Amino acid sequence: MTREQEISHVTLVGSVVNLLLVGLKAVAGVAGHSAAMVSDAVHSLSDFITDIVVLVFVRVSGRPQDEGHDYGHGKYETVATLFIGLALAAAAVGIVVSGAIKLATWLQGEDLPAPGKFALWAALVSIVTKELLYQYTRIKGKRLDSPALRANAWHHRSDALSSIGAAIGIGGAILLGNRWTVLDPLASIVVGAMLVKVAWDLLGPSFGELTDSSLPADTEKEMLRLIADVPGVSDPHNLRTRRIGKLIAAEVHIRLDGQMTLEQAHEKASEVERRFRERFGAESHIIIHMEPEK
Repeated sequence: MTREQEISHVTLVGSVVNLLLVGLKAVAGVAGHSAAMVSDAVHSLSDFITDIVVLVFVRVSGRPQDEGHDYGHGKYETVATLFIGLALAAAAVGIVVSGAIKLATWLQGEDLPAPGKFALWAALVSIVTKELLYQYTRIKGKRLDSPALRANAWHHRSDALSSIGAAIGIGGAILLGNRWTVLDPLASIVVGAMLVKVAWDLLGPSFGELTDSSLPADTEKEMLRLIADVPGVSDPHNLRTRRIGKLIAAEVHIRLDGQMTLEQAHEKASEVERRFRERFGAESHIIIHMEPEK
């Protein structure tokens, strides 16, 4: 399978699991009178939606460069990652608001329905299933160097964490009796707050890439060292970097002996390109501007 086909396969597996969990959690939340489980069902629904987004955008990102996209379509995968973060943030806010409303109801003296054991079992099933799905997607995302898969893996992990919170709240409300049914909406608020943090961690890098932020300082220093190690090349400077999906693009100025022939200078630049692509990927882009040594 190609890289894009593998990403699609992993995402499709996740989407099927998420769809099954949406049904299980929704039924368990309604039948078991659990706000935490209903919130968890909404989270799984957001997982399913983002799986579809990844399937569509990764297919587009795998297209080669064309007349309208000289650097390829890699940023479509970044757009998918951005959508995942936005969907997760929206789900998190909805969960917090829903929990806060139920908490306010309890503080006003109204009784909250006690969750049932069905909701607790659904939460436990979700924890195990989503943690396994997280590990599977994370390993594949790392091997395929896919930011969208890595983001989706954290979406799975966040769902497992939200189910842990739901299980604690539901279990506490069941074991401690009706006086502690408030633990259920409290758990949903804690889960929502955790998801806000995860969403923020996904959105930052995505916005950075879409606005052409530079690569980390350590990476740029490594690039400069790699270029300076080429015999006959000195003073690499004016380095500019950015990421295009899974690819890296850079521009750099180098100094060469002013007495070199054009052919010799070309050979030096080609050696820089070769070493750069060996380290940062065969499809990475680098533009080299050559200047005579002073």
